[in-house]
Amino acid sequence: MNVINEWAFIGVFVAIAWVIPTLPIALAAFVSPRKPNAIKMQTYECGVETVGDTWVQFKVQYYIYGLVFLVFDVEMIFLFPWALAYNRLDFFAFGAGLLFIFLLTDALIYAWRKRALEWV
Repeated sequence: MNVINEWAFIGVFVAIAWVIPTLPIALAAFVSPRKPNAIKMQTYECGVETVGDTWVQFKVQYYIYGLVFLVFDVEMIFLFPWALAYNRLDFFAFGAGLLFIFLLTDALIYAWRKRALEWV
């Protein structure tokens, strides 16, 4: 019976994880006003009316450049507390930080060799 109680907690957690994002979407579908007309259905971007085709294809390289920047930006957030506590770290924490920096350097070298950092 004790095992069932442990799994019940996980089941309740999974149920809540499904309900929390689903509830606002369903509520918005029922409560939102619906009065479509031709003007509201037109494409509208940044206050400027579109002229011609609205489908513009971007190079994948722009997205890769942005993702590489985002990855290294987020990783620096993880390294900041490590650098602040540098003089109070034990050997394991120091080694983990060095391994992390090595992995970042390896990823940077990989992106550099794949020419993902060139803006062409």
